[in-house]
Amino acid sequence: MSETPDTPPPADSSVDDSLTPPLADDHPLKAPRLEKLAALRADGIDPYPHSFRRTARAAALQDRHAALPADTASDEQVAIAGRIRALRNSGMFIDLHDASGKIQVFSHKDHLDDASLALLKRLDLGDILGVEGSIRRTKRGELTVDAAHLTLLSKTLLPLPEKYHGLTDVEQRYRQRYVDLIMSEESRQVFRRRAQILAAFRAEFAERGFVEVETPLLHPLAGGASARPFRTHHNTLDLDLFLRIAPELYLKRLIVGGLADGVYEIGRCFRNEGLSPRHNPEFTMLECYEAYTDFHDVMALTEALIARACRAIHGRTAIVFQGRDLDVAGPYPKRSMADLVRDATGVDFLALPDAAAARDAARGLGAEVETGAGWGHALAAAFEARVEETLIDPVHVIEFPRDVSPLAKAHRTDSRLTERFETYVNGWEVANGFSELSDPQDQFERFLAQVQARDAGDEEAQMMDRDYVRALEYGLPPTGGLGVGIDRLTMLLADVTTIRDVIAFPTLRPRQG
Repeated sequence: MSETPDTPPPADSSVDDSLTPPLADDHPLKAPRLEKLAALRADGIDPYPHSFRRTARAAALQDRHAALPADTASDEQVAIAGRIRALRNSGMFIDLHDASGKIQVFSHKDHLDDASLALLKRLDLGDILGVEGSIRRTKRGELTVDAAHLTLLSKTLLPLPEKYHGLTDVEQRYRQRYVDLIMSEESRQVFRRRAQILAAFRAEFAERGFVEVETPLLHPLAGGASARPFRTHHNTLDLDLFLRIAPELYLKRLIVGGLADGVYEIGRCFRNEGLSPRHNPEFTMLECYEAYTDFHDVMALTEALIARACRAIHGRTAIVFQGRDLDVAGPYPKRSMADLVRDATGVDFLALPDAAAARDAARGLGAEVETGAGWGHALAAAFEARVEETLIDPVHVIEFPRDVSPLAKAHRTDSRLTERFETYVNGWEVANGFSELSDPQDQFERFLAQVQARDAGDEEAQMMDRDYVRALEYGLPPTGGLGVGIDRLTMLLADVTTIRDVIAFPTLRPRQG
Protein backbone atom coordinates (compact mmCIF):
# COMPACT_ATOMS: atom_id res chain seq x y z
CA MET A 1 0.00 0.00 0.00
CA SER A 2 1.38 3.42 -0.96
CA GLU A 3 1.72 6.31 1.40
CA THR A 4 -0.51 8.42 -0.84
CA PRO A 5 -3.85 7.43 -2.42
CA ASP A 6 -3.48 5.36 -5.60
CA THR A 7 -5.30 7.68 -7.97
CA PRO A 8 -5.14 7.51 -11.77
CA PRO A 9 -2.09 9.45 -13.01
CA PRO A 10 -2.77 12.61 -15.02
CA ALA A 11 -2.43 12.45 -18.78
CA ASP A 12 0.60 14.04 -20.42
CA SER A 13 0.00 17.67 -21.24
CA SER A 14 0.01 18.76 -24.88
CA VAL A 15 1.97 21.68 -26.31
CA ASP A 16 1.44 24.22 -29.05
CA ASP A 17 1.72 22.64 -32.52
CA SER A 18 4.32 25.21 -33.50
CA LEU A 19 6.71 23.68 -30.97
CA THR A 20 6.26 20.13 -32.20
CA PRO A 21 9.51 18.66 -33.54
CA PRO A 22 9.32 16.65 -36.77
CA LEU A 23 9.45 13.31 -34.94
CA ALA A 24 6.27 14.12 -33.01
CA ASP A 25 3.92 14.04 -35.98
CA ASP A 26 2.71 10.49 -35.26
CA HIS A 27 1.47 11.15 -31.71
CA PRO A 28 0.14 14.37 -30.18
CA LEU A 29 1.76 13.72 -26.78
CA LYS A 30 5.27 12.99 -28.02
CA ALA A 31 6.38 16.63 -28.24
CA PRO A 32 6.81 17.36 -24.50
CA ARG A 33 8.81 14.18 -24.09
CA LEU A 34 11.06 15.15 -26.97
CA GLU A 35 11.66 18.49 -25.27
CA LYS A 36 12.68 16.71 -22.07
CA LEU A 37 14.95 14.45 -24.11
CA ALA A 38 16.66 17.45 -25.67
CA ALA A 39 17.08 19.10 -22.26
CA LEU A 40 18.65 15.94 -20.81
CA ARG A 41 21.16 15.79 -23.63
CA ALA A 42 21.90 19.50 -23.26
CA ASP A 43 22.78 18.82 -19.62
CA GLY A 44 25.18 16.06 -20.63
CA ILE A 45 22.93 13.19 -19.51
CA ASP A 46 22.85 10.12 -21.76
CA PRO A 47 19.16 9.12 -21.90
CA TYR A 48 20.07 5.69 -23.30
CA PRO A 49 23.15 4.44 -21.37
CA HIS A 50 24.89 1.18 -22.16
CA SER A 51 24.28 -0.70 -18.93
CA PHE A 52 23.21 -0.65 -15.29
CA ARG A 53 24.38 -3.11 -12.65
CA ARG A 54 21.40 -4.38 -10.68
CA THR A 55 21.85 -6.12 -7.37
CA ALA A 56 18.23 -7.10 -6.72
CA ARG A 57 14.83 -7.75 -8.28
CA ALA A 58 11.50 -6.54 -6.91
CA ALA A 59 10.07 -9.97 -6.09
CA ALA A 60 13.27 -11.14 -4.39
CA LEU A 61 13.26 -8.01 -2.21
CA GLN A 62 9.64 -8.56 -1.28
CA ASP A 63 10.42 -12.17 -0.28
CA ARG A 64 13.64 -11.36 1.53
CA HIS A 65 12.07 -8.63 3.63
CA ALA A 66 8.65 -10.17 4.17
CA ALA A 67 9.21 -10.17 7.94
CA LEU A 68 10.47 -6.56 8.11
CA PRO A 69 8.08 -4.70 10.47
CA ALA A 70 6.26 -1.53 9.46
CA ASP A 71 8.14 1.75 10.00
CA THR A 72 11.47 -0.10 10.08
CA ALA A 73 14.61 0.42 8.01
CA SER A 74 16.98 -2.28 6.77
CA ASP A 75 20.74 -1.98 6.40
CA GLU A 76 20.61 -3.47 2.89
CA GLN A 77 21.77 -1.25 0.06
CA VAL A 78 20.36 -2.18 -3.35
CA ALA A 79 20.46 -1.20 -7.00
CA ILE A 80 17.19 -1.91 -8.79
CA ALA A 81 15.82 -1.07 -12.23
CA GLY A 82 12.46 -1.12 -13.94
CA ARG A 83 9.72 0.82 -15.68
CA ILE A 84 7.93 3.71 -14.00
CA ARG A 85 4.25 2.83 -13.76
CA ALA A 86 3.16 5.53 -11.30
CA LEU A 87 4.48 8.96 -10.32
CA ARG A 88 2.91 10.66 -7.31
CA ASN A 89 3.59 13.88 -5.43
CA SER A 90 5.82 15.26 -8.21
CA GLY A 91 7.83 12.06 -8.31
CA MET A 92 8.34 11.68 -4.57
CA PHE A 93 6.65 8.28 -4.81
CA ILE A 94 7.38 6.05 -7.80
CA ASP A 95 6.00 2.60 -8.53
CA LEU A 96 8.79 0.75 -10.29
CA HIS A 97 7.98 -2.50 -12.14
CA ASP A 98 10.54 -5.05 -13.28
CA ALA A 99 9.86 -8.47 -14.82
CA SER A 100 9.40 -10.00 -11.37
CA GLY A 101 6.99 -7.49 -9.82
CA LYS A 102 6.61 -4.04 -8.28
CA ILE A 103 8.38 -2.04 -5.60
CA GLN A 104 7.88 1.50 -4.38
CA VAL A 105 10.63 4.12 -4.59
CA PHE A 106 10.76 7.12 -2.24
CA SER A 107 12.58 10.03 -3.86
CA HIS A 108 13.05 12.81 -1.33
CA LYS A 109 15.24 15.89 -1.59
CA ASP A 110 16.85 15.08 1.78
CA HIS A 111 18.26 11.81 0.35
CA LEU A 112 18.88 12.47 -3.34
CA ASP A 113 21.96 14.08 -4.87
CA ASP A 114 21.53 17.22 -6.99
CA ALA A 115 21.77 15.41 -10.32
CA SER A 116 19.01 13.00 -9.30
CA LEU A 117 16.78 15.85 -8.14
CA ALA A 118 17.16 17.52 -11.52
CA LEU A 119 16.45 14.25 -13.32
CA LEU A 120 13.31 13.68 -11.25
CA LYS A 121 11.61 16.68 -12.89
CA ARG A 122 12.14 15.19 -16.34
CA LEU A 123 10.78 11.73 -15.69
CA ASP A 124 7.58 10.45 -17.30
CA LEU A 125 5.37 7.44 -16.89
CA GLY A 126 6.94 4.58 -18.83
CA ASP A 127 10.55 5.70 -18.43
CA ILE A 128 12.99 2.99 -17.43
CA LEU A 129 14.87 3.99 -14.29
CA GLY A 130 17.75 2.71 -12.21
CA VAL A 131 17.58 3.35 -8.45
CA GLU A 132 20.27 2.99 -5.79
CA GLY A 133 19.30 3.24 -2.16
CA SER A 134 18.32 1.48 1.05
CA ILE A 135 15.36 -0.70 2.02
CA ARG A 136 12.71 0.20 4.56
CA ARG A 137 9.06 -0.59 5.24
CA THR A 138 6.77 2.42 5.56
CA LYS A 139 4.31 3.07 8.35
CA ARG A 140 1.58 1.80 6.03
CA GLY A 141 3.49 -1.43 5.40
CA GLU A 142 4.81 -0.75 1.88
CA LEU A 143 8.29 -2.11 1.16
CA THR A 144 10.20 0.84 -0.25
CA VAL A 145 13.59 1.80 -1.61
CA ASP A 146 14.76 5.15 -0.20
CA ALA A 147 16.51 6.48 -3.28
CA ALA A 148 19.97 8.04 -2.97
CA HIS A 149 20.72 8.16 -6.69
CA LEU A 150 18.61 7.88 -9.87
CA THR A 151 19.86 6.87 -13.32
CA LEU A 152 17.74 7.27 -16.41
CA LEU A 153 18.07 4.06 -18.44
CA SER A 154 15.65 4.76 -21.27
CA LYS A 155 13.63 7.89 -21.99
CA THR A 156 10.28 6.88 -23.48
CA LEU A 157 8.81 9.06 -26.20
CA LEU A 158 5.28 7.63 -26.25
CA PRO A 159 2.85 7.57 -23.31
CA LEU A 160 1.46 4.31 -21.99
CA PRO A 161 -2.27 3.61 -22.22
CA GLU A 162 -4.33 4.79 -19.28
CA LYS A 163 -3.45 2.61 -16.29
CA TYR A 164 -6.89 1.40 -15.34
CA HIS A 165 -8.02 0.23 -18.77
CA GLY A 166 -4.86 -0.72 -20.64
CA LEU A 167 -5.22 -1.53 -24.33
CA THR A 168 -8.96 -1.71 -24.90
CA ASP A 169 -8.58 -2.26 -28.68
CA VAL A 170 -8.15 -6.03 -28.96
CA GLU A 171 -6.40 -5.82 -32.34
CA GLN A 172 -3.98 -3.25 -30.97
CA ARG A 173 -3.01 -5.72 -28.25
CA TYR A 174 -1.81 -8.11 -30.95
CA ARG A 175 -0.28 -5.48 -33.23
CA GLN A 176 1.58 -3.80 -30.36
CA ARG A 177 2.26 -6.77 -28.12
CA TYR A 178 5.07 -4.87 -26.42
CA VAL A 179 2.52 -2.39 -25.03
CA ASP A 180 0.12 -5.18 -24.09
CA LEU A 181 2.87 -6.89 -22.08
CA ILE A 182 3.81 -3.65 -20.32
CA MET A 183 0.23 -3.06 -19.26
CA SER A 184 -1.14 -6.56 -18.62
CA GLU A 185 0.11 -8.99 -16.01
CA GLU A 186 -2.41 -11.48 -17.41
CA SER A 187 -0.73 -11.40 -20.81
CA ARG A 188 2.71 -11.80 -19.27
CA GLN A 189 1.42 -14.77 -17.28
CA VAL A 190 0.14 -16.51 -20.41
CA PHE A 191 3.56 -16.41 -22.06
CA ARG A 192 5.30 -17.51 -18.88
CA ARG A 193 2.95 -20.49 -18.77
CA ARG A 194 3.79 -21.26 -22.38
CA ALA A 195 7.47 -21.34 -21.40
CA GLN A 196 6.64 -23.65 -18.47
CA ILE A 197 4.94 -26.09 -20.84
CA LEU A 198 8.01 -26.26 -23.05
CA ALA A 199 10.30 -26.70 -20.05
CA ALA A 200 8.08 -29.48 -18.68
CA PHE A 201 8.12 -31.29 -22.02
CA ARG A 202 11.90 -31.05 -22.26
CA ALA A 203 12.28 -32.34 -18.72
CA GLU A 204 10.05 -35.35 -19.47
CA PHE A 205 11.99 -36.18 -22.62
CA ALA A 206 15.33 -35.80 -20.84
CA GLU A 207 14.23 -38.32 -18.21
CA ARG A 208 13.20 -40.73 -20.97
CA GLY A 209 16.52 -40.41 -22.80
CA PHE A 210 15.23 -38.63 -25.91
CA VAL A 211 17.54 -36.43 -27.97
CA GLU A 212 16.36 -32.97 -29.01
CA VAL A 213 17.12 -32.27 -32.67
CA GLU A 214 16.54 -29.65 -35.35
CA THR A 215 15.34 -30.36 -38.86
CA PRO A 216 14.93 -28.09 -41.91
CA LEU A 217 12.31 -25.37 -42.16
CA LEU A 218 12.81 -25.19 -45.94
CA HIS A 219 11.65 -28.37 -47.65
CA PRO A 220 12.04 -29.37 -51.30
CA LEU A 221 8.73 -31.25 -50.96
CA ALA A 222 5.70 -30.49 -48.80
CA GLY A 223 5.07 -33.51 -46.60
CA GLY A 224 4.54 -34.92 -43.14
CA ALA A 225 0.92 -33.73 -42.92
CA SER A 226 -2.04 -32.95 -45.13
CA ALA A 227 -2.05 -29.17 -45.49
CA ARG A 228 -1.61 -26.40 -48.04
CA PRO A 229 2.01 -25.20 -47.86
CA PHE A 230 3.67 -21.81 -48.23
CA ARG A 231 6.03 -21.55 -51.19
CA THR A 232 9.29 -19.64 -51.45
CA HIS A 233 12.26 -19.54 -53.82
CA HIS A 234 15.99 -19.88 -53.28
CA ASN A 235 17.68 -17.53 -55.74
CA THR A 236 21.18 -19.03 -55.79
CA LEU A 237 19.95 -22.55 -56.39
CA ASP A 238 17.00 -21.34 -58.51
CA LEU A 239 14.94 -23.77 -56.48
CA ASP A 240 11.32 -23.60 -55.32
CA LEU A 241 10.99 -24.61 -51.68
CA PHE A 242 8.20 -25.01 -49.14
CA LEU A 243 8.03 -23.82 -45.55
CA ARG A 244 7.63 -26.97 -43.52
CA ILE A 245 4.16 -28.09 -42.60
CA ALA A 246 5.56 -30.79 -40.29
CA PRO A 247 9.00 -32.18 -39.35
CA GLU A 248 7.79 -35.79 -39.38
CA LEU A 249 9.60 -37.24 -42.36
CA TYR A 250 12.97 -35.81 -41.32
CA LEU A 251 12.59 -36.99 -37.73
CA LYS A 252 11.83 -40.53 -38.84
CA ARG A 253 14.91 -40.45 -41.08
CA LEU A 254 16.89 -39.88 -37.86
CA ILE A 255 15.28 -42.96 -36.30
CA VAL A 256 16.25 -44.93 -39.41
CA GLY A 257 19.80 -43.67 -38.97
CA GLY A 258 19.93 -44.80 -35.35
CA LEU A 259 20.75 -41.38 -33.89
CA ALA A 260 18.79 -42.36 -30.80
CA ASP A 261 15.85 -44.55 -29.86
CA GLY A 262 13.88 -41.38 -29.18
CA VAL A 263 14.12 -37.98 -30.90
CA TYR A 264 11.98 -34.86 -30.61
CA GLU A 265 11.76 -31.35 -31.97
CA ILE A 266 9.88 -28.27 -30.80
CA GLY A 267 9.61 -25.73 -33.56
CA ARG A 268 7.60 -23.63 -35.95
CA CYS A 269 5.43 -25.10 -38.70
CA PHE A 270 3.61 -23.21 -41.45
CA ARG A 271 0.31 -23.99 -43.12
CA ASN A 272 -1.27 -21.74 -45.74
CA GLU A 273 -4.76 -22.00 -44.32
CA GLY A 274 -7.44 -19.77 -42.86
CA LEU A 275 -7.45 -17.94 -39.53
CA SER A 276 -9.69 -18.89 -36.63
CA PRO A 277 -9.64 -18.75 -32.83
CA ARG A 278 -7.67 -22.04 -32.94
CA HIS A 279 -5.62 -21.59 -36.14
CA ASN A 280 -2.69 -19.37 -37.07
CA PRO A 281 -0.65 -19.79 -40.29
CA GLU A 282 2.51 -20.32 -38.25
CA PHE A 283 2.36 -22.31 -35.06
CA THR A 284 4.56 -24.32 -32.72
CA MET A 285 4.53 -28.09 -32.82
CA LEU A 286 6.18 -30.75 -30.69
CA GLU A 287 6.89 -33.90 -32.65
CA CYS A 288 8.62 -36.95 -31.20
CA TYR A 289 9.39 -40.48 -32.36
CA GLU A 290 10.45 -43.51 -30.35
CA ALA A 291 11.69 -46.79 -31.74
CA TYR A 292 10.18 -50.10 -30.63
CA THR A 293 6.87 -48.54 -29.54
CA ASP A 294 3.37 -48.34 -30.99
CA PHE A 295 0.41 -46.00 -30.67
CA HIS A 296 -0.60 -47.46 -27.29
CA ASP A 297 2.78 -46.40 -25.90
CA VAL A 298 2.40 -42.99 -27.54
CA MET A 299 -0.99 -42.44 -25.91
CA ALA A 300 0.60 -43.09 -22.52
CA LEU A 301 3.39 -40.63 -23.37
CA THR A 302 0.81 -38.03 -24.40
CA GLU A 303 -0.94 -38.33 -21.04
CA ALA A 304 2.37 -38.00 -19.19
CA LEU A 305 3.38 -34.87 -21.12
CA ILE A 306 0.06 -33.08 -20.68
CA ALA A 307 -0.18 -33.96 -16.99
CA ARG A 308 3.39 -32.86 -16.34
CA ALA A 309 2.83 -29.53 -18.09
CA CYS A 310 -0.35 -28.97 -16.12
CA ARG A 311 1.38 -29.70 -12.82
CA ALA A 312 4.23 -27.36 -13.75
CA ILE A 313 1.74 -24.52 -14.14
CA HIS A 314 -0.98 -25.29 -11.61
CA GLY A 315 0.62 -27.77 -9.21
CA ARG A 316 -2.15 -30.29 -10.00
CA THR A 317 -3.86 -31.96 -12.95
CA ALA A 318 -7.34 -30.56 -12.23
CA ILE A 319 -8.03 -27.26 -13.99
CA VAL A 320 -10.91 -24.94 -14.72
CA PHE A 321 -11.30 -23.83 -18.33
CA GLN A 322 -13.85 -21.08 -18.93
CA GLY A 323 -15.76 -22.17 -15.84
CA ARG A 324 -15.69 -25.87 -16.75
CA ASP A 325 -13.88 -28.41 -14.54
CA LEU A 326 -11.40 -30.64 -16.36
CA ASP A 327 -8.82 -33.15 -15.14
CA VAL A 328 -5.99 -34.11 -17.47
CA ALA A 329 -4.62 -36.92 -15.32
CA GLY A 330 -4.46 -40.17 -17.29
CA PRO A 331 -5.36 -42.72 -18.31
CA TYR A 332 -7.82 -41.31 -20.85
CA PRO A 333 -10.61 -43.42 -22.37
CA LYS A 334 -9.92 -44.85 -25.86
CA ARG A 335 -12.85 -44.68 -28.28
CA SER A 336 -12.84 -45.61 -31.95
CA MET A 337 -13.95 -42.92 -34.40
CA ALA A 338 -16.59 -45.19 -35.94
CA ASP A 339 -18.05 -46.09 -32.56
CA LEU A 340 -18.26 -42.45 -31.51
CA VAL A 341 -20.10 -41.55 -34.72
CA ARG A 342 -22.47 -44.51 -34.30
CA ASP A 343 -23.23 -43.61 -30.68
CA ALA A 344 -23.89 -39.97 -31.59
CA THR A 345 -25.90 -40.51 -34.78
CA GLY A 346 -26.99 -44.12 -35.00
CA VAL A 347 -25.06 -44.57 -38.27
CA ASP A 348 -22.55 -47.43 -38.28
CA PHE A 349 -20.02 -46.58 -40.99
CA LEU A 350 -18.27 -49.92 -40.51
CA ALA A 351 -21.44 -51.62 -41.76
CA LEU A 352 -21.82 -49.50 -44.91
CA PRO A 353 -21.05 -51.42 -48.14
CA ASP A 354 -18.98 -48.85 -50.04
CA ALA A 355 -17.72 -45.30 -50.37
CA ALA A 356 -20.88 -44.06 -52.10
CA ALA A 357 -23.04 -45.22 -49.19
CA ALA A 358 -20.62 -43.60 -46.75
CA ARG A 359 -20.76 -40.30 -48.63
CA ASP A 360 -24.56 -40.33 -48.62
CA ALA A 361 -24.63 -41.16 -44.90
CA ALA A 362 -22.18 -38.38 -44.03
CA ARG A 363 -24.12 -35.81 -46.04
CA GLY A 364 -27.28 -36.96 -44.29
CA LEU A 365 -25.58 -36.06 -41.02
CA GLY A 366 -24.81 -32.54 -42.22
CA ALA A 367 -21.17 -33.13 -43.16
CA GLU A 368 -19.55 -31.62 -46.23
CA VAL A 369 -18.14 -34.40 -48.40
CA GLU A 370 -16.60 -33.92 -51.82
CA THR A 371 -17.72 -35.88 -54.83
CA GLY A 372 -15.62 -39.02 -55.14
CA ALA A 373 -14.42 -38.90 -51.51
CA GLY A 374 -13.44 -42.28 -50.10
CA TRP A 375 -15.13 -44.20 -47.30
CA GLY A 376 -12.62 -42.94 -44.77
CA HIS A 377 -13.01 -39.30 -45.78
CA ALA A 378 -16.77 -39.63 -45.29
CA LEU A 379 -16.36 -41.15 -41.83
CA ALA A 380 -13.88 -38.44 -40.81
CA ALA A 381 -16.23 -35.72 -42.08
CA ALA A 382 -19.14 -37.17 -40.10
CA PHE A 383 -16.96 -37.29 -36.99
CA GLU A 384 -15.92 -33.67 -37.42
CA ALA A 385 -19.49 -32.52 -38.00
CA ARG A 386 -21.27 -34.42 -35.24
CA VAL A 387 -18.82 -35.62 -32.60
CA GLU A 388 -15.65 -33.54 -32.32
CA GLU A 389 -16.97 -30.56 -30.34
CA THR A 390 -18.77 -32.84 -27.85
CA LEU A 391 -15.52 -34.41 -26.57
CA ILE A 392 -15.04 -32.29 -23.45
CA ASP A 393 -13.23 -34.58 -21.02
CA PRO A 394 -9.86 -35.93 -22.22
CA VAL A 395 -10.25 -38.86 -24.62
CA HIS A 396 -8.14 -40.64 -27.22
CA VAL A 397 -10.05 -41.08 -30.46
CA ILE A 398 -8.49 -44.15 -32.09
CA GLU A 399 -8.70 -46.17 -35.31
CA PHE A 400 -8.68 -43.37 -37.88
CA PRO A 401 -9.48 -44.33 -41.48
CA ARG A 402 -6.61 -45.27 -43.77
CA ASP A 403 -7.82 -42.72 -46.35
CA VAL A 404 -6.94 -39.79 -44.07
CA SER A 405 -3.82 -41.31 -42.49
CA PRO A 406 -1.18 -41.80 -45.20
CA LEU A 407 1.73 -42.16 -42.77
CA ALA A 408 0.14 -44.47 -40.16
CA LYS A 409 0.52 -48.24 -39.95
CA ALA A 410 -2.55 -50.24 -40.95
CA HIS A 411 -4.83 -51.55 -38.21
CA ARG A 412 -4.05 -55.10 -37.19
CA THR A 413 -7.58 -56.43 -37.84
CA ASP A 414 -9.30 -54.00 -40.24
CA SER A 415 -7.45 -52.81 -43.33
CA ARG A 416 -9.76 -49.80 -43.71
CA LEU A 417 -8.38 -48.36 -40.46
CA THR A 418 -5.00 -47.39 -39.03
CA GLU A 419 -3.32 -47.38 -35.65
CA ARG A 420 -3.75 -43.65 -35.31
CA PHE A 421 -5.25 -41.56 -32.52
CA GLU A 422 -6.05 -37.97 -31.77
CA THR A 423 -6.39 -36.69 -28.21
CA TYR A 424 -9.31 -34.34 -27.56
CA VAL A 425 -9.93 -32.02 -24.62
CA ASN A 426 -12.67 -29.39 -24.51
CA GLY A 427 -13.68 -30.37 -28.03
CA TRP A 428 -10.20 -29.54 -29.36
CA GLU A 429 -7.63 -31.82 -30.90
CA VAL A 430 -4.47 -31.31 -28.82
CA ALA A 431 -2.39 -34.30 -29.94
CA ASN A 432 -2.09 -36.65 -32.90
CA GLY A 433 -0.08 -39.85 -32.99
CA PHE A 434 0.24 -43.28 -34.51
CA SER A 435 2.14 -46.45 -35.05
CA GLU A 436 4.38 -45.28 -37.87
CA LEU A 437 4.13 -46.91 -41.27
CA SER A 438 7.43 -48.73 -41.80
CA ASP A 439 6.69 -50.80 -44.94
CA PRO A 440 8.35 -48.92 -47.84
CA GLN A 441 6.15 -50.53 -50.50
CA ASP A 442 2.96 -49.67 -48.62
CA GLN A 443 4.25 -46.14 -48.07
CA PHE A 444 4.99 -45.76 -51.79
CA GLU A 445 1.45 -46.83 -52.67
CA ARG A 446 0.01 -44.40 -50.11
CA PHE A 447 2.07 -41.58 -51.58
CA LEU A 448 0.81 -42.50 -55.04
CA ALA A 449 -2.76 -42.20 -53.80
CA GLN A 450 -1.91 -38.79 -52.37
CA VAL A 451 -0.39 -37.69 -55.67
CA GLN A 452 -3.54 -38.76 -57.49
CA ALA A 453 -5.66 -36.79 -55.03
CA ARG A 454 -3.40 -33.79 -55.51
CA ASP A 455 -3.66 -34.07 -59.30
CA ALA A 456 -7.43 -34.15 -58.89
CA GLY A 457 -7.35 -30.79 -57.11
CA ASP A 458 -6.70 -31.57 -53.43
CA GLU A 459 -4.12 -28.90 -52.53
CA GLU A 460 -3.66 -30.43 -49.07
CA ALA A 461 -2.68 -33.88 -50.32
CA GLN A 462 0.94 -34.87 -49.75
CA MET A 463 3.64 -35.11 -52.41
CA MET A 464 5.64 -38.14 -53.43
CA ASP A 465 8.81 -38.21 -51.33
CA ARG A 466 11.00 -40.86 -52.95
CA ASP A 467 13.94 -40.17 -50.68
CA TYR A 468 11.77 -40.87 -47.63
CA VAL A 469 10.67 -44.15 -49.21
CA ARG A 470 14.36 -44.92 -49.82
CA ALA A 471 15.04 -44.24 -46.12
CA LEU A 472 12.34 -46.76 -45.19
CA GLU A 473 14.03 -49.28 -47.49
CA TYR A 474 17.03 -49.11 -45.16
CA GLY A 475 14.71 -50.15 -42.32
CA LEU A 476 12.60 -48.18 -39.85
CA PRO A 477 12.09 -50.16 -36.65
CA PRO A 478 8.58 -50.34 -35.16
CA THR A 479 8.10 -46.72 -34.14
CA GLY A 480 5.51 -44.61 -32.36
CA GLY A 481 5.13 -40.94 -33.28
CA LEU A 482 3.39 -37.99 -31.67
CA GLY A 483 2.56 -34.38 -32.52
CA VAL A 484 1.29 -31.88 -29.93
CA GLY A 485 0.15 -28.38 -30.79
CA ILE A 486 1.85 -26.14 -28.24
CA ASP A 487 -0.37 -23.15 -28.93
CA ARG A 488 -3.62 -25.01 -28.40
CA LEU A 489 -2.35 -26.75 -25.27
CA THR A 490 -1.27 -23.37 -23.90
CA MET A 491 -4.76 -22.02 -24.55
CA LEU A 492 -6.19 -24.87 -22.50
CA LEU A 493 -3.78 -24.62 -19.57
CA ALA A 494 -3.78 -20.79 -19.51
CA ASP A 495 -7.59 -20.58 -19.78
CA VAL A 496 -7.80 -18.43 -22.92
CA THR A 497 -10.10 -18.93 -25.90
CA THR A 498 -8.17 -17.54 -28.86
CA ILE A 499 -4.83 -18.63 -30.26
CA ARG A 500 -3.82 -14.98 -30.72
CA ASP A 501 -3.54 -14.67 -26.95
CA VAL A 502 -0.84 -17.37 -26.75
CA ILE A 503 1.24 -16.38 -29.81
CA ALA A 504 3.33 -13.32 -29.06
CA PHE A 505 3.08 -11.95 -32.59
CA PRO A 506 0.15 -13.57 -34.40
CA THR A 507 -0.46 -13.18 -38.12
CA LEU A 508 -2.81 -10.26 -38.82
CA ARG A 509 -4.30 -8.61 -41.84
CA PRO A 510 -2.39 -5.37 -42.55
CA ARG A 511 -4.20 -2.34 -41.20
CA GLN A 512 -5.19 0.08 -43.97
CA GLY A 513 -3.14 3.29 -43.87
